[in-house]
Amino acid sequence: MGQRNHIWGVSVLALVFAQIAASVVMQRGTPLTIASDLIQGTLLLVATAAFLPKTSNRFCPTLHIRLFWILMSSGMALWLIYQGMWNYFEVLKGVDVPDPFLGDVVLFLHLVPMIAALAVLPHLREEERNERIRMLDFTLLLTWWVFVYVYTVIPWQTVEVNEAFYSANFNLAYLTEKIVFLISLSILAYTAHGGWRQLYAQLLGASALYASSSYVANWALSHKIYYSGSIYDIPLTVSMAWMAAIPLLAERLNLSDSKPSQPILGLWITRLSMLALFSLLLAAMYAELNSHLPPAVKSFRIAVSLLTMVGMGIVVFWRQRLLRSELSRILENSRRSFDDLKALQGQLIQSEKLASLGQLVGGAAHEINNPLTAMLGYSDLLSASNLPPEEQLQAAQIGEQVRRTTTLVASLLTFARQSPAQLAQVDINSVLQTAARLLAPKLEANGTKIELALASSLPQVLADSNQVLHVCLHLAGQISAQMDAGKNSTVWIRTQGQNDVVFIDFYPADWLSSDSSESISFTSLLAPEGGNKPTTLSLSACCRILEEHGGRIWLPSLQAFAAFRVELRAAANSRNRSSYTALNRSAARSTS
Repeated sequence: MGQRNHIWGVSVLALVFAQIAASVVMQRGTPLTIASDLIQGTLLLVATAAFLPKTSNRFCPTLHIRLFWILMSSGMALWLIYQGMWNYFEVLKGVDVPDPFLGDVVLFLHLVPMIAALAVLPHLREEERNERIRMLDFTLLLTWWVFVYVYTVIPWQTVEVNEAFYSANFNLAYLTEKIVFLISLSILAYTAHGGWRQLYAQLLGASALYASSSYVANWALSHKIYYSGSIYDIPLTVSMAWMAAIPLLAERLNLSDSKPSQPILGLWITRLSMLALFSLLLAAMYAELNSHLPPAVKSFRIAVSLLTMVGMGIVVFWRQRLLRSELSRILENSRRSFDDLKALQGQLIQSEKLASLGQLVGGAAHEINNPLTAMLGYSDLLSASNLPPEEQLQAAQIGEQVRRTTTLVASLLTFARQSPAQLAQVDINSVLQTAARLLAPKLEANGTKIELALASSLPQVLADSNQVLHVCLHLAGQISAQMDAGKNSTVWIRTQGQNDVVFIDFYPADWLSSDSSESISFTSLLAPEGGNKPTTLSLSACCRILEEHGGRIWLPSLQAFAAFRVELRAAANSRNRSSYTALNRSAARSTS
């Protein structure tokens, strides 16, 4: 690549020095004209050949950048075509270029795709929806530039041939186009950063040199001192060589680091496209009200203005359709976000209420413990006294109920305690018994009871007993909430061990019998293959708690049944917990 660029650069410099030598040494005449035209044509051919490879995907990390190089290559190709048409008359036919010259339209149009290339803003990142809208803006601007040439120049070339009016209108349109191109390059060179700023600066320098040298050449032509191959062609040749070197310089620049889109630039492009549309009406009115125009030219300009207005109106209609669909999508997303925010706010408020209730329960439980201790002491004294057997039995019953109440209060204190997670070896059966005692009063009030089927000799799990208790209470509560009140329903909680893993099943009695659940398959909540996601914030919190413990929640494959299976790692296998937790987190991220 480096050797090829070196040969390319040497060839371009050789052509420049050849032009300088020909302009200085050779006398005015046909040989100088032929030499100058061939040198400039070869330079433009080399420049076009340098731009074309940049259009491949290998050099273009984004669609914006590739479109930029495609449009720039198109502009260089049109410039080459214009030079080829010029060479056809002066080199092959040996005659002066006719005036008006049909190739002037190609010369004017070669800057149109280059201006469009700048409007693409390749140094910025845009979202896909903005890209579609921006492309329609480009279409409007391109159409307007073609309209400008057809409106101002073509009538004096075809409809009412007038060499003086043709030259004046062409020079004015071409000068305006070059000024717009240079101003656009200046703005982009000022706002861009890094490699793109250097690229825009190089394009600005080459284009400014070409514009100024062509203006000087036109001045010399008007004063009858310009001829092909004169010293006025030297800066033109240098500008062509500079343009040919820009693609080679671009290979040394970092053009992949695009910045986020700047709304102000896109806003101005949109405003210019809308202004271009409104200018068509003014152009038609000017043609109608200008009494100095020949009738044929007036009719031509009005027809061109109206036809262009129809074409650009169709583009604007399509643009508004895209904007309307995009606005509808944004409004729908906003409505969903607002609904989700309201639901989250309600859940947060409920969580705060539960936290406050937990603090209240903790304080009340401490106060209840004092009379319970006294009642338990007195019941023990009464049981040990010489009371009749019937009264001692009543005192023993009182003591039993007091002890039950004390156990319940202790469980409430454990559940309400606000403390960070502290992992320790936990007997999961004891945690489930505590959960059953806490849930029993609430379930009995609704005509529901809770039953435990706890396996013996279960390995202990490494967990925070308070957090696991919270998960068990919530899952059992989820099962009971879906039962019909007053029908003597039963919530079953069953434990079993398998290969250093402890399973806890929560299910209603009418779902399965405890000895037939082995035939039911489960899918992991948050697993990619299951496609399941928590339906509530509290269930999501349970998933996260178990994920931190190296476990997970499973759901039955038959979604019609309400049941849960909790998986926890045995404490003896705790050394593998970190890798298991990382696996769960990866699965959670892939489904979020």
